[in-house]
Amino acid sequence: MTSGLLCLLALPCLLGQATGNLEPLILSTPSSSFPDPVLSSSFIPGSSSNNSFSPSPGSVTQSLSNFTGFEDDHGTCQCSVILPDTTFPVQRVEHLEVTAHILSQKFEKELSKVREYVQLISVYEKKLFNLTVRVEIMEKDTISYTELDFELIKIEVKEMEKLITQLKGSVVGSTTIVDQLEVEIRNMTLLVEKLETLDKNNVLAIRREILALKTRLKECEASKGENVPVTPPPLAPGSCGHGGVVNISKPAVVQLNWRGFAYKYGAWGRDYSPQHPEGGLYWVAPLNTNGRTLEYYRLHNTLDDLLLYRNARDHRITYGQGGGTAVYNNYMYVNWYNTGSIAKINLSNNRAEVTQTLPNAAYNNRFSYANVGWQDIDLAVDENGLWVIYSTEASTGNVVISKLNDTTLVVLNTWYTKQYKPSVSNAFMVCGVLYATRTLNTKEEEIFYYYDTNSGREGRLDITMQKMQEGVQSINYHPFEQKLFVYNDGYLLNYDLTFNQEPK
Repeated sequence: MTSGLLCLLALPCLLGQATGNLEPLILSTPSSSFPDPVLSSSFIPGSSSNNSFSPSPGSVTQSLSNFTGFEDDHGTCQCSVILPDTTFPVQRVEHLEVTAHILSQKFEKELSKVREYVQLISVYEKKLFNLTVRVEIMEKDTISYTELDFELIKIEVKEMEKLITQLKGSVVGSTTIVDQLEVEIRNMTLLVEKLETLDKNNVLAIRREILALKTRLKECEASKGENVPVTPPPLAPGSCGHGGVVNISKPAVVQLNWRGFAYKYGAWGRDYSPQHPEGGLYWVAPLNTNGRTLEYYRLHNTLDDLLLYRNARDHRITYGQGGGTAVYNNYMYVNWYNTGSIAKINLSNNRAEVTQTLPNAAYNNRFSYANVGWQDIDLAVDENGLWVIYSTEASTGNVVISKLNDTTLVVLNTWYTKQYKPSVSNAFMVCGVLYATRTLNTKEEEIFYYYDTNSGREGRLDITMQKMQEGVQSINYHPFEQKLFVYNDGYLLNYDLTFNQEPK
């Protein structure tokens, strides 16, 4: 793009006298007047000039080809010259330089990444090559280290087979454990052979099992001369072929009763039916806040439902008293309010089908448990059926035990103990044996007394029983699970019982 430079030249026009033509006009400027070259031109009107200036002696001139000229009314010559734009684009050049610098930095960064990738590829190529060489060696080798490991295992198993054969010939008495070890070693041999054919690299698990067997063999060998009796297998659920309770586990907190902290008194457990011992619904029966009235109880079909407070069936009665509640064969048994009678409630329809007076029973806090009110009549369930624990005026407050007919609530048999009931914190029945507890401190109870209705014997025990809260409000035993269900100041607890494995 060009810009026009207008040069107005005021020059006298010289006319030729003879020819009438315009004399050549020379524009000249001393070279010292301008820093740029001086422009000169000659203009002859009416002639066919080539539009060029003729230089004048002693002046600097430059021919111009792009100009026009004319003579005005006053005889002055005017001319205009158009020159190209000579402005240099400095801003464009700076922008170009900045862009070039940014591109150069990006290029260097990408180039460094490429160098790094090339190095990593080189390292991976070496690793892949080494791995290929190792695989080729293992493929060509006919005897690998894993085969040697299996051969060593076979030797160790054979040594244990010899040892177990020697033990069978030297052990006096029962060889149950030795026979069991022999079967396990035989199974181990088969397992080694199977592993050898399937996976020659999986030897860690078999080594662990062999180490455990070695340890058991050493223990067996160390005790073979000591005539240690072989421990009998665990008792079947609901069995009474044991020597009684000898220990109790730590409590397992199931949950807080569904009515909340204020309902500290009550009972809970699981229904026991001899026809379906592994089944049975769960029940929770908190007393009202007065600690006396049993008005509401809740049923759950499963323990999961109980834990999640779901699928509950709530029922209301108006005649329950105290926390001596028990459930047996889908019936709930309670002390009838303000009387010495027992009520039998059908859990399917919440109706009291049978009521029966307990002969001579004291009631209404006459001989209740220590620190537990309104539990003069405490109903219990064990492997033998339904029981009631109470006192009479004739027994002067000592514990009386009666076996009940669960259908009619008639007393079948009665046993009188020498244990004063108000000094007992609670009690439960297991296989016809009464176990009584007492408070040691705020965190511990003690199973301190027993009475065996099978033999009429009674005595002292010292089995410590931990608790979550201070007051044990009720204890119910489940024969199949061999657990205690304890209502501990509103909390539902579970305990596992341990029995003497020797029969009575």
